[in-house]
Amino acid sequence: MAKREIRIDGSRIISRKLMAAYMKEIFAFDETFGGNLDALHDSLSEVSEDTVLLFDEEALKTVCTEKYAWKVMRVLLDETEDNPHIRIKLL
Repeated sequence: MAKREIRIDGSRIISRKLMAAYMKEIFAFDETFGGNLDALHDSLSEVSEDTVLLFDEEALKTVCTEKYAWKVMRVLLDETEDNPHIRIKLL
């Protein structure tokens, strides 16, 4: 089964504004994407393509040190439980 792999750039999830632009870019969310964590959760629930989010050491350091990046990670982790098409892989 084909799957899409996305290497997460931790520096692009450290603020609401950066995260919104980045997630819109990598997931091709439309203009209705609200750009906050609730909107991210809602939009990820609609992803129907098998997608693996790759977190390397640098991205994980960012998640551990940047408060907003941690919040984004929590949304992504929650979504792996709710949407069978989204997975996270630590590199």
